[in-house]
Order: sequence, then C-alpha cells, then structure tokens
Amino acid sequence: MKFKQFIPTRSAFAHLRFVFSVFLLPVYLFAFSQADVVKASTAVLVFFIWHFLAFPASNGYNSYFDKDEDSIALLAKPPEVDLSLYYFSILLEVIAFLLGFIISWEFAFAVLIYGIMSKLYSHPATRLKKYPIISFLTVFIFQGCFIYYTTYTALTGTSLFGHWDLDLIIPGAISSCLIGASYPLTQVYQHEEDSRRGDKTLSIVLGYKGSFIFSGVLFAAGIALSYWYWHLAGMMLNFYFFIVCAAPIFFFFNYWFYKVGRSTANANFKNAMRMNFISSGCMLVYFGVLAVFS
Repeated sequence: MKFKQFIPTRSAFAHLRFVFSVFLLPVYLFAFSQADVVKASTAVLVFFIWHFLAFPASNGYNSYFDKDEDSIALLAKPPEVDLSLYYFSILLEVIAFLLGFIISWEFAFAVLIYGIMSKLYSHPATRLKKYPIISFLTVFIFQGCFIYYTTYTALTGTSLFGHWDLDLIIPGAISSCLIGASYPLTQVYQHEEDSRRGDKTLSIVLGYKGSFIFSGVLFAAGIALSYWYWHLAGMMLNFYFFIVCAAPIFFFFNYWFYKVGRSTANANFKNAMRMNFISSGCMLVYFGVLAVFS
C-alpha cells in the first residue's frame, strides 16, 4: 500500500456520490425538527459526519466491490473503480469515527456500526446484498430508524440506550418506511446486472409489478404512522402538510407504475432517478419546513 492510494482519483470522487447523501437528508432533518434544543456546532458536526463522511464512504466501498458497468444511482456511466476508492472510503470512515467522539462515545460507536454494516453489505466474504430479505432489512434499519435514533440522541445530548417511548419509536419507524419504500425501486432497473453478479435482490424476487406494490405498501405505512405520530402530538397540520408534499410522489409513482405495466423497458435508470429526485425533493421540503419552524 502506498500513500498515493489514499488520494482519490476523479473516478473515486465520482463513486463516492456525495449528492446521493441528499436522498438521506430528510431523516436528519426529521430528527433535527423533533429535537427541542440543539447546539449549532453539534448540528453541523453531526450533519458533516453523516453526509460528508459516513454516507459517501459507504457509497464508495459498495461501488468498489460492485464494479458496476451499467448505470447506478446518479452515475449513468460509472467510471472504472481503482484502489484509491477503496482506501479513501476507509479513510473517510476512520475520520467519521474519530470525529464522532466529539459528540459522544455512543455516537462514535453508532458511526462505527454503520460502517461495519456497509462493509458486510458489500464485501464478497459476506455480501448481504445478495440475500433479498437480509439486504432489505439492513437498509430499512440502518438508513432509516438507526440514523434517526442516533442523530436525535446526538443532537439532544441524550443516551442512545434510554428514552425509548413512542415519541422516539414512531418517527424512527416513519423514517424506515420512507427509506424502505424507495429501496426496491432503486434496484428495479438493475435486474440484469445484479443477476449476472449473483445478487438476488429484493426487486428481482418481487419482480417489476411486485416491487411497485411493495413500495406502495411501505409508503402507505409511513403515511399511517405519520398520522398516528402527529395525532398523538396534537399537531395534525403537520400531517396535512405531509400529504400535500407527498402528492407529487404519489402521482409520479403511479404514472411510472402504469408505464412499467405497459413495458418493462420503462423500468430504467432515467425513470428511477426521476423517482428518487421527486421523492427526496418533496421530503426535503417537508422535513426542511419542519426543521425551520418546529
């Protein structure tokens, strides 16, 4: 190993997909909006650790072992990976872990666990990605409720091992449902390449139609949980605003489902990215408004 291998090439930077972290930003904003008192320095550091270090490191590590030739999230034509991607992604994780101690040892431990799970998901020795249920649960838990819980406790300065009530559990479940709803749709255009690599993804098991139905059911569960959460809080206006923000997602989802029903050729990278940007954009507006006005 040489020092220059820690210096990322243009290819490595592309595979880190920093912009993809935006898709996970709504979970951070949700946690931020529900925290009563937050220090600005803590909020910035937690945001930086997740969205500029841990998430890009996970993207890069996954890309290094996938070695995709066809389109992947945000990369229509992914460049060939090199060793700098592998070493730089690990370096980012180490930095994220060490910076986590500034917040608390619990947060640093959470960052470490997230990094370990991303490696188990991608590495050929374990490759959780090739098991449809396990891979789904990994993403469902560790990009949803796990990020919500660890972010909320980090922002509020509370213990990750305490304060377990409905005020924490329900929004964590909402986060997982919203993340889980998008998961099979991010795979729906990759059936051929995933099959060639031996990854039996959830979308492959469900098929094209099943992927959309599964996604729709999880999103509906997220809506139901959102209703429950805001009803308990006596803040139903927040729920009605959620429905308004979710409307574009609902319309494009059904339009895309209809198109795929007519031809599976429409289950392509272009439409998947449209779905991602519409859903993340709408949820960014919703949780962003909550973060500002809560």
